[in-house]
Amino acid sequence: MRQSEMLVPTLREAPAEADAAGHRWLLRSGMIRQLAAGIYSYLPLGRRILLNVERIVREEMDRAGCQEVLLPIMQPAELWEESGRYTQYGPELMRLKDRHAREFALGPTHEEVVTALARDEVSSYRKLPFTLYQIGTKFRDERRPRFGLLRGREFIMKDAYSFASDWEELDRTYQAMNTAYSRILERCGLDYIRVEADAGTIGGQGETHEFMALADVGEDTIVTCKHCGYAANLEKADYQTSGDIEKKEGSLEVPADSASADSALQTDEHSGAEKVVRISTPGVRTIAELTVFVGKGAEHMIKTLLYVADGQLVAALVRGDHELNDIALKQVLGAEELILADDAVIAAHPNLKVGFLGPIGLNLPMVVDADVAVMKSAITGANEVDVHVSGVRPGIDFALERVERIRFAAEGDACPTCGSPLVFTKGIEVGHIFKLGTKYSDAMGASFLDRNGRQCAPVMGCYGIGVSRLMAAIAEQYAGDDGIRWPAAVAPYDVHLITVSWKDEQQRQLTLELEQQLIDGGYSVLVDDRDERPGVKFKDAELIGLPVQIVIGRGAAEGQVELGSHALAASGESKRIGLTAQEAVRYVKEQLTS
Repeated sequence: MRQSEMLVPTLREAPAEADAAGHRWLLRSGMIRQLAAGIYSYLPLGRRILLNVERIVREEMDRAGCQEVLLPIMQPAELWEESGRYTQYGPELMRLKDRHAREFALGPTHEEVVTALARDEVSSYRKLPFTLYQIGTKFRDERRPRFGLLRGREFIMKDAYSFASDWEELDRTYQAMNTAYSRILERCGLDYIRVEADAGTIGGQGETHEFMALADVGEDTIVTCKHCGYAANLEKADYQTSGDIEKKEGSLEVPADSASADSALQTDEHSGAEKVVRISTPGVRTIAELTVFVGKGAEHMIKTLLYVADGQLVAALVRGDHELNDIALKQVLGAEELILADDAVIAAHPNLKVGFLGPIGLNLPMVVDADVAVMKSAITGANEVDVHVSGVRPGIDFALERVERIRFAAEGDACPTCGSPLVFTKGIEVGHIFKLGTKYSDAMGASFLDRNGRQCAPVMGCYGIGVSRLMAAIAEQYAGDDGIRWPAAVAPYDVHLITVSWKDEQQRQLTLELEQQLIDGGYSVLVDDRDERPGVKFKDAELIGLPVQIVIGRGAAEGQVELGSHALAASGESKRIGLTAQEAVRYVKEQLTS
């Protein structure tokens, strides 16, 4: 390919909307362009990378025995109503009506469509198991698109769906998909980790795992144990509670307070336990303000949070230094919808005071976090404006009717498996596999006759991998100071031939000879034949980031070239080395043949 004939609009500066390193280089190298927030065009170089990623994904899906299909983007709303997700999915589901006022959705995923297909076409166990997959465009009306291709409103995804006659068949497919996903990410050159995860809006009745590409720009927090290998998404991460640790250590003692506010707190002379004492706290509404005011750490306080769960107001209690996990709370309550109560909802209840909520006398259903339940005494709101109370004893001053784990794990918590400290890192979710069970087949009436002639619902699995997200994750991991060093497996071309002066007959002739030899060897070649200054060509070559660069300049008459590569850069050697043209060809074969 001649660069003079190709649309590669490189930029000297990144556009203002670029908010991550990989995103900036994708824009500057002329691979993508933003059309609207979260919506991108793929230019020729970017499209070639995308096709290479798709090829890897397709090869591994086919290797795993999956069958490729192409399902409609526009999906009738009735299908989503059958599954119950039309209202549950929320505002991220893009809805529209045709000229006949029939409602449709632009598919963010295809569980309903593929289940309807199986319902109509599969009636016997003899047709099971099988897995269908597709690679296509999806839509999700993100509230806040970010990081370019990583969180867009239109994106390219591979989604696969398996149908089995029982859970054992599903488990075999699930493990095959796990292997396939690992192979895909390894072939793409990604540094990744597989973690336990929450099923989210897809739902399901079995285990689910995410594949995370490690990157500082990642929006997901990965919780790991360096000792035993435990790994989970923060939303799903388990930990040992204070009660677990106390039981293990055989002690029920609580660490002594590091400080106290003598004017506010009183101690029972006989028992040593704090009495419930009112504290005047004018204008002190947050945990951070309260810690300063009373001189105690947040771990000695209880936060009372109010939520609306399927229309009912409920209270949730966590320690002051912990964060409530609303996904865990939603699961504990078995709620379809869970929303943090706003000031207007709270104001409708005269006994509730924003900023001064507490569990004593609170006449609401209450879920208490396990770490709160073992506190000996705590400071909480008094349900009066400008008043808190100290010496509050869980289980004595308020009932522990429902104790659950409803907080997020915190860095340094004890690993649930081995007790070692948990470590937090950031990651980009690039793949997610689910055991759906019969969630969709039951809801949509899909069934088959088993060996005994009984009507059964097929047991389903779902397996998604973001194709455009993979491209973006690779860009983030391989972003350098001058551009993205694309791994050979996904690079738009294998070799970049940079001719210093295309007008020079000897340089042009050597370039053409090299190009033909490389093409005959099965390599893709981009030739920079533009009438540009050498500095411009070299700068653009760094932006494009092909695995091997061969510069044809003044040494062309003697068959001499300069060669640069990602391998040389990684080894710390000089940026380019002098070689004969034939040595350069041999180098390409050694580096790019696998």
